[in-house]
Order: sequence, then structure tokens, then C-alpha cells
Amino acid sequence: MNYDQPLRGALDPIETASIDELRNLQLGRMQWSIAHAYNNVPAYKRLCDEKGVHPFDLKALEDLSRFPFTTKSYLRDNYPFGTFAVPNNEVVRIHASSGTTGKPTVVGYTQNDINTWADVVARSIRAAGGHYGDKIHISYGYGLFTGGLGAHYGAERLGCTVIPMSGGQTEKQVQLMRDFDPDIIMVTPSYMLNLIDEMDRQGLDPRDTALRLGIFGAEPWTDEMRKNIEKRLGIDAVDIYGLSEMMGPGVAMECIETKDGPTIWEDHFYPEIIDPSTGDVMPDGEYGELVFTSLTKEALPIIRYRTRDLTRLLPGTARPMRRIDKITGRSDDMLIIRGVNVFPTQIEEQILKIPALAPHYEIMVTREGNLDKVLVKVEMAPGAENQGARADDISKELQHHIKSLIGISTRVDIVSEGSIPRSEGKAKRVFDERKLV
Repeated sequence: MNYDQPLRGALDPIETASIDELRNLQLGRMQWSIAHAYNNVPAYKRLCDEKGVHPFDLKALEDLSRFPFTTKSYLRDNYPFGTFAVPNNEVVRIHASSGTTGKPTVVGYTQNDINTWADVVARSIRAAGGHYGDKIHISYGYGLFTGGLGAHYGAERLGCTVIPMSGGQTEKQVQLMRDFDPDIIMVTPSYMLNLIDEMDRQGLDPRDTALRLGIFGAEPWTDEMRKNIEKRLGIDAVDIYGLSEMMGPGVAMECIETKDGPTIWEDHFYPEIIDPSTGDVMPDGEYGELVFTSLTKEALPIIRYRTRDLTRLLPGTARPMRRIDKITGRSDDMLIIRGVNVFPTQIEEQILKIPALAPHYEIMVTREGNLDKVLVKVEMAPGAENQGARADDISKELQHHIKSLIGISTRVDIVSEGSIPRSEGKAKRVFDERKLV
């Protein structure tokens, strides 16, 4: 049976296959993917050789645990294209996401990869309750971020009419939602709440829009936030999951029939849960760190990628594939600010570029209304004021660097020398005071 034949309005064959059929398909694809990476990516071959494993050692799905993990460092250390498994002239698209040292995490796609991505996003929209002919308002960011274009291609593949709004311009977003009458919106949940507030500010009833469905992702959100959005907009709100390193949005999608956690499209992405401390594989149902192996990617095959997301695997309900529970946190210190991955070291790097600033800082993250707010408090370097440095000018310079190179807006307070508490042990730099509602 051909498991890669998307059908408009109907489930893909793999969505109704038996577990045995699914596992057999996964094994064949996993064997291909590991061999593809080993034979064509010297950096991955070195990892395997150091651990003493070879693609021939994968005889069953359980044998995957013998292979080495890959991490964001693996991608960063081989920046920009050292993890690609095809010649550059076969790469038709490059995306990138945040890295920890100023270098982005680079991902590449062949034409087949782009087609697969469009297929899984189309499947995701359909699973969420979308249909051929729906109008979809896309407010995920376009550009190097995978959200906007990933949603765009998938919506077109399903046969929808796309409104490629991207992010920002809140008043215009509301205007076009009134004028164009979209059926579906794809956006971060926090920005959706901001759009609802803008409707209220304009004296509009949010429930009067034509929207019936919201597909929300790119940041954690709770069932309480889902209920809030559904009540205020009068829609169904469902969760989409993805990460650039694996493909982008569309790795997993919550099904409208059950709304009980995103279903992983296991014919393309094989999940594991590991103990983040030991790396041992955990049984389904146990909480740990989510790990993915790509099964069909050509340009960037990635094996046992540690997402750092903490969750658990649950049995399939609306589909035979397994589901992931709500992400409870991360096993590293990454912040998600309005859908943008931000590491404290990225902000530190921008601070250290300015001679008038000292390497003593604090990052305060709060939520005002529905949007995340970031305050960076940083000390003036000793003697800087005596050399004519002006706090207002330095604050604006640092704000500009953070916005331009990291992609988030911040408030910067320049404080006097000695104002930031010192630590005798590990310094606490980040104070995340947000509460998801």
C-alpha cells in the first residue's frame, strides 16, 4: 500500500492502518534514514563510530536505543551545512531557528522534503477540522522561522485559501479578519488573546467573526487558556506541535474528534521518551524528555534528536499513532517568548558586545495582559559614566541589538555598578514570573 498519497477530504491510508502495519513501515524507513545519515553526513558517522554502532545493527525498532543522540550542539558545531546529507544544489529551501551562541540552527529541505512537509501540515489541518475551500488566516511569522511558510504550504496543499498575514499589525489583523471572513486562524495562543483584546477595544464582539477553528502552537499553553479562547471567540481551539530541527509545524496535531493532545505523525517522525539525566528510554506513559528520529527527511536526516521538551507518550485515540501530553517544561534553560526560542546566553552575548556594560545582568519575564514582556537589567561597566557613556543611549543600543539579532522586543534598564546581586555559587540570571492562564 502507498502510505504517502494525500487525499483531499479523506484520511491518508496510514491514518487508518493497523499498529503492525505502522511499525513495519517505521522500521523500513528508520533503517533507510539512519543509513542515509551515516553514509552522507560525516559528523553523524563520527558519532556512530565513536559509539561502535553501524546502520546494520538496527534490526528492530528497539535497537534505536543503541544509537547516539543528536542535540542542538550537533547542529551548531557543524554550522551551517555540515549536517546536510545531500549536495547543496539539491537543497531548495533553508530555514533557521535560534541558537545559543548567536549562530542559528540551520535546517535544509529538498523538494521531496517540502512536499512531505506540505503533506503533514495538510493532514494536520484536516485532523484539526479544516476542509478543502476553507479560508485560513495565518499569523505565524514568515521568513527563516518555519511557522508561517510551513502553515502556508500545508493549507494550500489541502486546497484552502490562504491569507498570509504574518505577525504584527494587530489593528490590521482584526480588520482583515472582519473583511475577509476566514474560517480558520493559525497563530500563537498568546497573540490570539491579544487579537481578541483588540476586538474588545474596538467595540467588536469577537464571537461575531466567521472563525470556527483556531490552530495554535509555537509556545506552551494550558487547557485553561484553551477554554478562555474558545469561550471568547466561540471556536474550537486545537494544539499543533513542531520544531524546526525535525521539519517545522506539523510534526504532531491534535485531532478535533478528541482534543486530547497532539497525535504524532509516526510515519514520518519516530518518538521516544528518555530520562533526561541518564538517557535511558522510558516506557510509554512515563514523563521524560521527548526525542525524535526523522524517518523520511532527505536534506537533514536527524537521529534521536533531544528536543528538551518534557512530556509523555500516550496511546492513540482518534488515530492509531501515539499522542504527546501537554509539554510540562524543558530540560534546559531556553525561554519561549511569543513563540521565539530565546537563550539567556544570547542576551548575554549582546550585552558583552557593548563596552560600557558590565557582565552582570538579570532577565525578568512577565506577562502583561496576553503578551510576554522582557525586562533586561544590566549594570554599567566601572568607569563608563566617567568616560561619557549615557544610560539612555546604551539602553537603546542594547534594545536594538536584541531585537535585530534575537527577534524579541525588550525593555532595558541600565543600573549603577553593584546593583545586581552577586552569587557565591551559580548566578541566577532569569526570573520567569509568567503564569499561563
